[in-house]
Amino acid sequence: MAGYRAASSCPERTERPITSSSGPPKKQAKPTPFEQVLMNGFDAPSSSLYHRQETASSRQGPRPPAVNATVNSTTGYMHSITAVVCCRVMRPDGTGRQAGLVVAARLSENPHVRVLVLEAGEDHSADPRVQIPALYKALERTDADWGFSTEPQPQLNGRKVPVNQGKALGGSSSINAHVFVPPAKCLVDAWDQLGNPGWNWNALRPYFARAYTSPQVDKSLERVMGISEWTSRDNETASGPIQTSFPGPASHPIREAWAETFKISGLAMAHDPFFESSVGAFSCLASIDPAKKERSYATTAYYHPIKNRDNLQVLTGACVLKIDFDKASPSVPKIRATSVQYVKDGEFKTVAAAKEVVIAAGAFQSPKVLELSGIGDAQLLAKHGIDVVQNLPGVGENLNDHLVTSIGYQARDDLETLDALARQEPEAIGQAMQEYQSSRSGPLTSVGVYTYAYLPLPVEGQHRLRELLDSNRPDESQPLARALHNIAERMLLDSKAPSGAYLSLMAQTAPPVEPGSGSPTGPVPGKFVSIGAMLSHPLSRGSVHIQSSNPFVDPVIDPRYLSNPIDEEVLAHHLLHIETIVASSPPLARLLHQPLTRRDPASHLVDLDTAKKYLRTTGTSMWHPAGSCAMLPRELGGVVDAKLRVYGVENVRVVDSSAIPMVSTANLQATVYAFAERAADLIKETW
Repeated sequence: MAGYRAASSCPERTERPITSSSGPPKKQAKPTPFEQVLMNGFDAPSSSLYHRQETASSRQGPRPPAVNATVNSTTGYMHSITAVVCCRVMRPDGTGRQAGLVVAARLSENPHVRVLVLEAGEDHSADPRVQIPALYKALERTDADWGFSTEPQPQLNGRKVPVNQGKALGGSSSINAHVFVPPAKCLVDAWDQLGNPGWNWNALRPYFARAYTSPQVDKSLERVMGISEWTSRDNETASGPIQTSFPGPASHPIREAWAETFKISGLAMAHDPFFESSVGAFSCLASIDPAKKERSYATTAYYHPIKNRDNLQVLTGACVLKIDFDKASPSVPKIRATSVQYVKDGEFKTVAAAKEVVIAAGAFQSPKVLELSGIGDAQLLAKHGIDVVQNLPGVGENLNDHLVTSIGYQARDDLETLDALARQEPEAIGQAMQEYQSSRSGPLTSVGVYTYAYLPLPVEGQHRLRELLDSNRPDESQPLARALHNIAERMLLDSKAPSGAYLSLMAQTAPPVEPGSGSPTGPVPGKFVSIGAMLSHPLSRGSVHIQSSNPFVDPVIDPRYLSNPIDEEVLAHHLLHIETIVASSPPLARLLHQPLTRRDPASHLVDLDTAKKYLRTTGTSMWHPAGSCAMLPRELGGVVDAKLRVYGVENVRVVDSSAIPMVSTANLQATVYAFAERAADLIKETW
């Protein structure tokens, strides 16, 4: 049996029909040139591992297992588990998912603590598509990925936006694009200002250093890498499990050109952004081991080195169903979690939790675990016949995500790009594979994102923005929206705070296009430099909720992108600013074909209206959803307190991006690692 998403013609929240999964198997897609080379280049137990599998199980959700038995626990010694870490439910989502292994690794440092991790995915760490940095796109719609889509988004021309999520031990840290950058200081400080004492930059910064190792860089390369003027670097204190590097060739001209371009406008990053990020441009790190040239992620960095600990057990293929509770009574003043139900190998099982249950299923699935367990909005739970354990209307609300789009410019003929790989040209792929296998070098060692920038709103957009901020200010009846608005207002109008994040990609991208528009729908000939602009402080808020008490039915995901007009205004100005930078910056312009040629003629933006039209057509998710189990005061719609404890429940915490009330100003990966590291300390303080 499989849960199917509602057709686009069904705008209301209706339960996806449950239909039989029996019948003839679907025809497997023919391997692409890339996959043919990959299959020939590596020994594997089955070549089908590398096929793009468009099956019901990978595209439409897992089939519920047949009920063979119901048992009370997993293995003998696990009858008295100190902590159960729920990393995945039936449809794992893509954010915060690595947090579970971080917490499990840190909690199990105490030999007297027994930790069980329940993970629906498998360990894919031996899969070349996981190991080799440039192959992450080959994992989409495979056995390592679950493909969610949002509800139709009115402000994006009614499109459903895809969100690819990792179905693997380590979650989406196993399939992401490796970008490893910190948030701006002002963003983290805002968490504290929302009523979370102790959650500020000064408190969180040491946990970044605990999570990753900063790479050493030869002094002779600092200038060409654009970091020679950094007054300090984090490499003396950062020595954590995640190995990072500056991806790609150190001397690639985009690095120096990028730094010089923003230096001209006074926006060079003065130091390593992991010390105190504000605004400016910099060469960015990636979670790629500098020695092995392989992905460094939660599984290989946090779990594999300690997987033989006697007090730690990780169960893969174990899908969490719900948490069981003892309700409050005169003798027990608070509701207490007693056990967790899950499915593994076709058997429904229950494991007792002696002390703590930690939910780390991400921004789409942690709300689902809570709601299926009876914690959430009482009216929603009653609608689906779920007994209310704790009425928490904030569960599944406050969903926020980064929206991004990009403009591709034709590059000089002699500039090194990854376009041949993007087009899956067999000769280029074969040569790249040979380089990687023989010397761990070549284009497969990176994904082509070498540089980043945090920029404030361009001056020309501030007058109109002030008008929008005033006219869209929430009233006193919306305390959370008003608090978020006031914080965003300060940051959006501050010339030293970023409102947009820019990144360069040494290849063309293929954003969504309008049918019949004439815009290219796939890779085109030539070499390109793409510059992306991402909204750093989205004010739009959406939701994610169950639509059935059946754990095998997908949740309804509705981010409501651009529903707040301020978001569209800010991101449109940043898109126009890309055009200004490219046209007026000699260092960057020297890398591009002249006169400027865009991959998509529709991306020639001449004013704010054309920028907004392009954004509505091409805007998509950066797959950074957060906030749906927000760490906030309960009266503001919070789900967890500053210790990450679910309100009204004694021993359940949420540790993933769903607890982050305002999404990071940049890629979320580094923030979640630091967040989880600090969470582990908070948990240990109470034991």
